[in-house]
Amino acid sequence: MNKPTLLTCAVTGNLTKPQQTPYLPIAPNHIAEECLAAAEAGAAAVHIHVRDPETGAPSMDIDLYAQVVDALRRHNPALVINLTTGPGGRFVPREDEPSVAGPGTTLLAPERRVQHVAELRPDICSLDLNTMNSGDQVVMNTPTNVRRMAAVIRAAGTVPELECFDSGDLVLAQKLIADGALEGPGLYSLVLGVRYALPYSPEAVAFARSLLPAGAQWTAFSIGRQAFPAVAQAFLMGGNVRIGLEDTIYLDSGKLAKSNAKLVAKARRIVEDLGGRLATPAEARASWRLPPSSIR
Repeated sequence: MNKPTLLTCAVTGNLTKPQQTPYLPIAPNHIAEECLAAAEAGAAAVHIHVRDPETGAPSMDIDLYAQVVDALRRHNPALVINLTTGPGGRFVPREDEPSVAGPGTTLLAPERRVQHVAELRPDICSLDLNTMNSGDQVVMNTPTNVRRMAAVIRAAGTVPELECFDSGDLVLAQKLIADGALEGPGLYSLVLGVRYALPYSPEAVAFARSLLPAGAQWTAFSIGRQAFPAVAQAFLMGGNVRIGLEDTIYLDSGKLAKSNAKLVAKARRIVEDLGGRLATPAEARASWRLPPSSIR
């Protein structure tokens, strides 16, 4: 508990819908403003998805990413920028021909999923290691495709944050490190509470942590009603923490969070009440061995 705790704010995500909350940032300038406000509240890093400004639907438009990244680099270059690479990995089998992609499939070539990383060169980007059921869909991240994405990420000078939804993902990470596709010991994000993935519990956090290689840095978080208990649990187990409108839209039971900054402020209180303190962006950069600025 002597070391500062790094808080990442996941500001908008891929699945939270504008119909669920009027406070979800959609336009690039609004997403950037939410990132900067979250930093003021205590976030050292921001995890960024972008949305179609007209529909609010998830987007992979590189120009939308560029608008957000450019704003953050102008106004707070110390803030750690973490871009998602999750979109483009869903497969929905056609009912009459399951081997054929049906409506809702987003599966893309691995290089297309990380094109924005190659062009914008963020400090960090997520790299999903999961192949799993997600509702009636399947998220597909085969080892071959993960290796192809990892090669582009490495060439960009970006650090991959390994998103692990279950124990097999952590085993795969060890294999990818062993064969040189990833650099060890690695930076990990343990994702709990997602349907058909690791459920949230202290035991699940401890189990996932036990599969990490020595020296690994990690964050654990849960979605929905367990989002804030997971902040406390991750901190108490020596990990870093995450919160944001991607993970929960509620500040308290039945009370919508009016901003990401409000969620960050509550997570900060939890960490401080338990005897810790949040890391500054500069401390996060030193801990994660990143350059002193996001400007490349």
